[in-house]
Amino acid sequence: MIDDFGNGVENAVVDGEKVMSELTRRDVLKTGTALAMAGGLLSFGRRASAQELVLEPEPGASLHVLRWESFVAGDSELWQSNTGNFAKATGVSVDVEYVPWQAVREKAATVADRGSGPDIVFGWYDDPHLFHDRLVPLTDVAVGLGAKYGDWYPVCKQYATGVLDEWIALPLGVAGSCVVYRASHVAAAGFEVFPTDTGGFLKLCQTLAENGTPPGFVLGRSIGDASVFAHWALWAFGGKLVDLQGWVVIDSAQTLAALEYARELYQTFVPGTTAWLDADNNEAFLAGRISLTGNGVSIYYAAKNATDPAMQAIADDIQHANFPVGPVGSPTELFLISQAMVFNHTPYPNAAKAYLQFMWEREQYERWQRASLGYVTQPLRAYEDNPVWSQDPRVAPYRDCTARMLWNGYAGPLGTGSAAAMLDYIVVDMVAQAASGAKSPREAMREAERLARRYYRLP
Repeated sequence: MIDDFGNGVENAVVDGEKVMSELTRRDVLKTGTALAMAGGLLSFGRRASAQELVLEPEPGASLHVLRWESFVAGDSELWQSNTGNFAKATGVSVDVEYVPWQAVREKAATVADRGSGPDIVFGWYDDPHLFHDRLVPLTDVAVGLGAKYGDWYPVCKQYATGVLDEWIALPLGVAGSCVVYRASHVAAAGFEVFPTDTGGFLKLCQTLAENGTPPGFVLGRSIGDASVFAHWALWAFGGKLVDLQGWVVIDSAQTLAALEYARELYQTFVPGTTAWLDADNNEAFLAGRISLTGNGVSIYYAAKNATDPAMQAIADDIQHANFPVGPVGSPTELFLISQAMVFNHTPYPNAAKAYLQFMWEREQYERWQRASLGYVTQPLRAYEDNPVWSQDPRVAPYRDCTARMLWNGYAGPLGTGSAAAMLDYIVVDMVAQAASGAKSPREAMREAERLARRYYRLP
């Protein structure tokens, strides 16, 4: 396992105890009992109740799973532990391969093109719609989990189905992002309460820069932090790449207002953010070079779990807040959602479905969330009451990320167009170019319109 900076990390801590990869007999029996509810591992498609679908893996099944590597130690440690539980209970061998975030998309596309490779891939955003005809429908699993756990957040169902009549993926959850800040620096800037509107937020960032404790947001082509920042800024002022019908409407007064705001905000940033990727703001924050950024819980996790007293001091000073609301008057956040795809070349679709169902069940899912300090926000409403959100009030703002988020390509339909536009970083590049002065706001906007026409229509 690796942390944000590529360093090795060992042994996650869950509820005060280390989680080991070797399972006890009691753990195995407990897991086997959970899987065997309602008469054991029955034939595929048979329902044990109105809320539970019981799946029987194919004889001799084995699975190759491709997943993004962890930014927090507890994530992959618990994922492996839960995977081991599944293997012990079912006899299905599961090999989990972890790859860098940026590599997932390329590898998923290769798998789809070749029709071979991993059985299950955990991808990003609406990427499943780029090759939906290569995927095993997961509607039965999704409907069963939704009925059992308070239903899916609408945005998750939207990502998994798009304009289709079936679930082509299973949302794992959202790598939620909040404003991460040094509370003492914000107080020194004269703010007793963190600003909740874009005007107050700009004023805070300007004062932080004047005080020598600047902010910094990722503006490179990063799959997570840059996409979050750019879309939040665009949508906060009412700008959109496309409208409800999928017509390109990026050329607007609202987009220009958003880009002018991003330009003002950028003047307060520490130099170099246009080259930053997802790990760079983590490093800058923990090194004391910035005092405010947009990120997941990984910065706090790293500082909190460090043995260095200086890191502990930073952890004690960290607070989180949801992104400010702009003139539109409601939250406008995009977050990095991960979805599991089962490719139809797999000889073991039942085993793949059973694995996903098992990993989403409360016993596994909530332990995994706690181990990673809520690094992934749940896709199912029932998990809002996971103790991880109340045991440490500092991470509480991440609990509502899924409920607050909009979808990629808002306000248009999800599908191949929105996925392809995200792959091209159209919105990220537009905001970065206008903010940094590489192009004027109008030039950046017109370039985004030209690129969007590859995937969408002009009115």
